[in-house]
Amino acid sequence: MYFFVSSRSYATINMLFQIKSYLKFLWKSKNEHGVHSPFVFNLLTKCFYDKKSKPEYSILKNYRKSLLENKNFIDVTDFGAGSKVFKSNRRQISKIAKTAGISPKRAELLFRVTDYFQPKNILEIGTSLGLATSALALGNINAKVITLEGCPETGNQCQLQFQKFNFKNVTPVITEFEIYLQDIKLRLETETKNFDLIYFDGNHSKKATLAYFDLLLTTITNDSVWIFDDIHWSPEMEEAWEIIKKHPKVTVTIDTFQWGFVFFRYEQEKEHFVIRA
Repeated sequence: MYFFVSSRSYATINMLFQIKSYLKFLWKSKNEHGVHSPFVFNLLTKCFYDKKSKPEYSILKNYRKSLLENKNFIDVTDFGAGSKVFKSNRRQISKIAKTAGISPKRAELLFRVTDYFQPKNILEIGTSLGLATSALALGNINAKVITLEGCPETGNQCQLQFQKFNFKNVTPVITEFEIYLQDIKLRLETETKNFDLIYFDGNHSKKATLAYFDLLLTTITNDSVWIFDDIHWSPEMEEAWEIIKKHPKVTVTIDTFQWGFVFFRYEQEKEHFVIRA
C-alpha cells in the first residue's frame, strides 16, 4: 500500500523535526563557563564570543547588499538535497541571497574563525552566491581559497561578484563535488598538499556528507579545521554527524546547532561539546 504525502506535509514534518532538535540542543548546550578544554575555551572566548566590530564586516555587508539588489534570474542546477524555500529551479538572485545564503551573523562568525586560525589553504564545498566565500577570503587575505560549485549559472554569477570585490585569493571551480574530490590525491600533488580549513556546504545528505568526509581524510593535519553546515537539517544529517563524531581520527567536535566543527588534534582526548554560539 502506498501513501501520498504532499510537499507541504514534508515541510511541516521537517519543521517539527528541527524544532525538536533545537529544543534538545538548548537542553544540552553550554557556554564557555562549562568548558574545561583550554583549546575550546580560547576558541570560544577569543573567537566565537568576540563582540568587537571589524572593518571586514562592512565588506561582507556590501557584498550581501549587492546581491540583494540584483533582480536577475538564474536557472539553478541543484545536485544536493534540495531547497526548503524554492519550488522552482528558476530563481531570482536577490531572493537566493535573502533566504538561502549564510546569515549575516554566521558570515561574521565564519570570518572570525578564519581570522583566528589563519589557514593557508581553504576548501569550500558549495559556493552558492559566495556569501560564505567572502568571509573565508577576508579572514585570511593571504590564503588560497578553492571554492566548488556544481551549478554553472550560479558559478558564473559568483565569478562576477569575486571580480567586483577584488577577491584575488579565491579560485572558483565549477564541478560536481564528488568527481573533484575523488581525484583529490592528484590535485593535492599539483595544487596544495593539505587543506587547513574545509567548509562543507554543498550537499545536505548523509551519503554525500560521509563520502566527502572519507575522501578528504587524506588531507588532514593536526591543525585542520572542518566545518559542516546544517548538521541538524534532517534525521539523516544528524546520523551523519554522529558517525563523524565517532570516527577514530576525530578528537574534538563542537555542535553549535547550525554548524558542526571537527578537529583532529592528536594531543587531545576525544571530547564532544554542544555550544551556544
